[in-house]
Amino acid sequence: MKHLSVVTVTIVVVCAALFLARKPILLAIGDFLVVRDDLRPADVIHVIAGPDDRTDYAIQLYQQGYGGKIFFTGGWCSIHLLYHGERGRLRALDQGVPPEAIAIDDSDVTSTYSEAVKLKEFIAESGAPIQSVIIVSDPYHMRRARWAYRHVLGDQVSIQMAPVPFELSPYQRRWWTDEASRQYVKDEYLKTLYYYARYQWGGGPLQGWLASLDQD
Repeated sequence: MKHLSVVTVTIVVVCAALFLARKPILLAIGDFLVVRDDLRPADVIHVIAGPDDRTDYAIQLYQQGYGGKIFFTGGWCSIHLLYHGERGRLRALDQGVPPEAIAIDDSDVTSTYSEAVKLKEFIAESGAPIQSVIIVSDPYHMRRARWAYRHVLGDQVSIQMAPVPFELSPYQRRWWTDEASRQYVKDEYLKTLYYYARYQWGGGPLQGWLASLDQD
């Protein structure tokens, strides 16, 4: 009986400790996905195709002197019925970015990785040398995006990650309190595993099957 009481007390103490520590643990799970660099001026600011808050934040960075040009990628957007690159261009022009400081590639992309490939092609075709790039996307997207861009660009280009600040983003740092944020965090952990399997470990028939699953 005495032994049972000790076990019960131990269980209660452990459960209480886990309950009290839940917020720091949950924050750490989300924060792990958020990669934010101390920014220095770069040759190009690249916006990964997505919601307008990414575009608007990239425009802010340009206006603050962090980039010489903004590069937009992404194919057709079924929400706005316009190509992502063209929408970004129009939005940038409307906010005072000069036309010569905007570049777009509106060819179709199937994933973050393929957007990194588009950036590599843009760098190769650029008349001026591009040695540094700032990547803009959602906070929880950044760790996987950094892996993809480093994997594609190698050591030839300096990469800085600039997630949209939470106060400007539809996603919440307390991700477990918001449905969209919960889904994003869950998906990013799954997609990160997929990226390692697809681009790092996959080969042969497995590679072809994984390629058929490409999205985002």
